[in-house]
Amino acid sequence: MKVFSKITETTAFIQKQKNSGLTIGFVPTMGALHEGHISLMRQAKSENDLLVASIFVNPIQFNNKSDLEKYPITFESDSLMLEEVGCDILFAPSAAEMYPEPIIKNYDFGLLGDVMEGANRPGHFNGVAIVVKKLFEICLPTKSYFGEKDFQQLAIINKLVKIENLDIEIIPCPIVRESDGLAMSSRNARLSNEQRQIAPFIHKTLLQARNLAGNKSVNEVKTWVENEFNSNKAFRLEYFEISDDTDLQQVSDWNDAKNTMGFVVANMGNVRLIDNIRLFNNFALSKEGY
Repeated sequence: MKVFSKITETTAFIQKQKNSGLTIGFVPTMGALHEGHISLMRQAKSENDLLVASIFVNPIQFNNKSDLEKYPITFESDSLMLEEVGCDILFAPSAAEMYPEPIIKNYDFGLLGDVMEGANRPGHFNGVAIVVKKLFEICLPTKSYFGEKDFQQLAIINKLVKIENLDIEIIPCPIVRESDGLAMSSRNARLSNEQRQIAPFIHKTLLQARNLAGNKSVNEVKTWVENEFNSNKAFRLEYFEISDDTDLQQVSDWNDAKNTMGFVVANMGNVRLIDNIRLFNNFALSKEGY
């Protein structure tokens, strides 16, 4: 595995590979790697000639300074995991290398950027878009792989590709879960042993919500989930939303969209956990071709 920290060296090396006809599968990360990341790597490796990964804790996407300070840094173990999965190129820059000048770019993602994470974390998606655009320019991917756990982020990246007219295929990858259902996340490492035992409650509640969908109204399902979290003192529910799966706008009736999803963010102490689930497929709308 070749490791680069400088932009010009990284791009020059990758461009040489592309000029020889090789395809590039790219997985951007902030490190603290887990099996969820590695599943993206495996798929990228199997579908491309070269696997390129990046490790960069992007400061401009954190609207909470303490969250940035607490983000786990595990570069040595991350490097070992990348070696084992067969990563060909690792780009691991410093913040000064990525942002030598003040950031002035502001993206407009419309309604997609105004809901859920966009509403609760001002500036977050602008920071994500800026760094991903830079990483795309540096690492020159043919395809880039993103997990569906951060479903809204995935939608933002797809919108970014359209806005910037980038010749990159974005590949969505399913959520990878622990054996007890907890969505894999770098933040899970910050949970205490007791919290870790309780955390699968999130996915279990989403599964129960899916069982209720269609038999109960949207509002009844939403209220039920909110009551479940509010009655569990281990959690502080930030939000639970039921939205369509395209522009992620809230729905008030199952007939409002072909596919609806449930999105949840819950805090355990100072650890912010995120998850989602597909709740309801409206077969009537599907058959009509909407």
